[in-house]
Amino acid sequence: MMTMSRQLALAFRFALREMRGGLSGFAIFLACIALGVAAIGGVNSVARSISDGVAAQGQPLLGGDLRFRLNQREANDTELGFLQAAGDVSRSASMRSMARLTDSSDQALVEVKAVDDAYPLYGTLETQPALAHEELFSESAGAFGAAAPDLLFERLGLKVGDRIMLGNATFELRAVLVSEPDAVSEGFGFAPRLLVSLEGLHASGLVVTGSLVEHSYKLKLEPGASDARLAQVEAQARTAFPEAGWSIRNRSNAAPALSANIERFSQFLTLVGLTSLVVGGVGVANAVRAYLDGKRGVIASFKSLGASGRFVFTVYLVQTLLIAAIGIAAGLVLAVLMPFAASGALQAVIPVPAEAGIYPAALGLATAFGLLVTLAFALMPLGRARDVPATALFRELGFEARGRPRFVYLAATAVIALSLAALAIFTAHDRRIAVTFVGAAVLSFLVLRLVAWLVQWLARRAPRVRSTSLRLAVGNIHRPGALTPSVVLALGLGLTLLVTLALIDGNLRRQISDSLPEKAPNFFFVDIQAADVDTFSTLIAREAPQGTLVKVPMLRGRVTALNGTDVRELDIPPAGAWVLRGDRGLTYEAEQPRNASLTSGSWWQADYTGEPLVSFSAKEGEELGLAVGDTVTVNVLGRNVTARIANFRQVQWETLGINFVMVFSPNTFAGAPHSWLATLSDDTATVADDARILNAVTRAFPAVTTVRVKDALDIVNQLVGELGTAIRAAAGVALISSVLVLAGALAAGNRARIHDAVVLKTLGATRRTLISAFALEYMLLGLATAVFALAAGGVAAWYVVTQIMTLPSQFSVEVALGTIVLALVLTVGIGLVGTWRVLGHKAAPVLRDL
Repeated sequence: MMTMSRQLALAFRFALREMRGGLSGFAIFLACIALGVAAIGGVNSVARSISDGVAAQGQPLLGGDLRFRLNQREANDTELGFLQAAGDVSRSASMRSMARLTDSSDQALVEVKAVDDAYPLYGTLETQPALAHEELFSESAGAFGAAAPDLLFERLGLKVGDRIMLGNATFELRAVLVSEPDAVSEGFGFAPRLLVSLEGLHASGLVVTGSLVEHSYKLKLEPGASDARLAQVEAQARTAFPEAGWSIRNRSNAAPALSANIERFSQFLTLVGLTSLVVGGVGVANAVRAYLDGKRGVIASFKSLGASGRFVFTVYLVQTLLIAAIGIAAGLVLAVLMPFAASGALQAVIPVPAEAGIYPAALGLATAFGLLVTLAFALMPLGRARDVPATALFRELGFEARGRPRFVYLAATAVIALSLAALAIFTAHDRRIAVTFVGAAVLSFLVLRLVAWLVQWLARRAPRVRSTSLRLAVGNIHRPGALTPSVVLALGLGLTLLVTLALIDGNLRRQISDSLPEKAPNFFFVDIQAADVDTFSTLIAREAPQGTLVKVPMLRGRVTALNGTDVRELDIPPAGAWVLRGDRGLTYEAEQPRNASLTSGSWWQADYTGEPLVSFSAKEGEELGLAVGDTVTVNVLGRNVTARIANFRQVQWETLGINFVMVFSPNTFAGAPHSWLATLSDDTATVADDARILNAVTRAFPAVTTVRVKDALDIVNQLVGELGTAIRAAAGVALISSVLVLAGALAAGNRARIHDAVVLKTLGATRRTLISAFALEYMLLGLATAVFALAAGGVAAWYVVTQIMTLPSQFSVEVALGTIVLALVLTVGIGLVGTWRVLGHKAAPVLRDL
């Protein structure tokens, strides 16, 4: 009896011999595997290259080894002394304000960043022309120096050497800002940067008590300082100054927001790539089945000469794995090249040098996915081939007539599918999303199989029609070995993904461009000083008599503890973690606001004087696991304040009105310096009215930051558009796989189609009749698949928009029609291309083999 090793070696030899004839019939197989592997490996390699770039450039990206940031206050002498004792310190301050022309005829919102003489501690500040620090920022002829990007020059029609006003000070734009080394760590800005000196900012009069300004202290430690040394300094700072309220970041986490966004986006693209690979798995199954169908005679000869079913299975499993290895290798080559190709393009979008290179972990993950998908979809047709008797093969009965393969193959397929799901979940950045994806993928397969069965059931029970072509088309849909399951599965997944993403993108665009402007105020006014509130209100009443001005006091604070436990020690769900990141806007109200609808608890009395109380946003409170009676500790102006939750209220963030996560009782911040925040809403205002109001406010109150909501929405809409384009392009990969699988499914059925066509032509059917029959068949299948994609994609988009984004959802008729047209073009077009070849076969050779 042949040993297992000898049997495997012999099977390998036979597999190689059979492959000498080439890979005919496996083009779709190779393309599907290569495309999916390239997408997964390439996306993860690019993400890794960016992450490595961030890690390698941690010091210049952060501007130091450590950064200490304080909100609305500068470090006191003791705190500053501690930092200076630890290393070299560079100070900077950031805030939003209005830059205006010297004649006050025009103005623009800017992100002001003021730096000291030590800036930058790491990296290089690039300007055009290149100037030394003193030349760039010093005061000369009554003006301080400044640098700004091209965008500000364009918005205000300026050139190098022109002057602008910032607050009460004059600044000369001496250079164009080309590169700011620590820009990534500063976060996303809605306005162009204006780089000035700390002396210039203080001369502007913008920094007063209560101003919304962030003070940063970048610390450069001794050369070669280890990560342990960084951790030691950070721990000492937290221990020595427990109520400082500063956020501390080190060089190893220079840009956490960027890193997190890269992780999230790469996970999404990985799941899209996995969708493409799973869709391609259907193509693998079709290709294997078609290949085995063409090897009937060889398999029959093997079995007639005494080969066991296991040996036949092993031979063709080895062939399948060898072909899969070729596809995986091709995909890996593309994945390796992707970071090098993307580094240049990404440089214009992300100011981080991507570390292009080869990333074995990303490539290994893609290889594992490719191999598991191949096995998951190939074992079933291979298992059927094992048990078909030689007599049946010689009689050309085929594999379709066989029932289920042996239990061992079903169990193996199930184990591999579970392994594939586990790999997708445990390698994901957000496992909750990965679990949802896996569940949706399994459900989609089951539902699409049900849809295919339903289509065949309806076709089988359809009334007899007089049209010969239509009767043949309906018969082809439900006959044994019909293409229906493969077409519905392949096309259904791709179209459903496209419909889902298109509807989400459409709802976001509609919300931003149509719904939000109708609800949103015309202006936000920030940093109104307490002494100027009444005068400011009088100005707005004069300039916008039809408008509604809403104003509230505002401070900035950081949540440091929940129920007495430091937030850094809590396991916070991702959905609510944003509340605890960075500083939050805080306010106080004596009476319940008109736009506040309580969901639990009660509001405090107007003259309440007891322990500090807070009203918390209901959705965010639920995500953080809070309840009425729990405590929240916030650090405001270097002092920890603990308040008890008195109630939860429903907050409608989509209105873009004045909303806060936390609203405190007035006694909480008694005596604390603060500024005011206001909104102006006027449905009758024209663009000219907005310009006039903006100019009047900037002239009278140069320290007040004015944000025109429409301008901010335009920026957001542009970002959403760019993101939507990228997502649709990624989803296109899955659609390409669907098209490939569709072509493969049609090719797999060509042998049966040739026999049918020859018999029908022999019985008198014309080529026109057969073409009409095939076209109607493909059209009916495409239409049924499109209807499913609309229903499934509509439900998925509704869930994402309403339950995750908490926005109103609306179904788009344009998307519906576009999907139907796309489905019909794909199915009919690809189907007829293959059909034309089928109808060209001569009858005699085929009839002799029947």
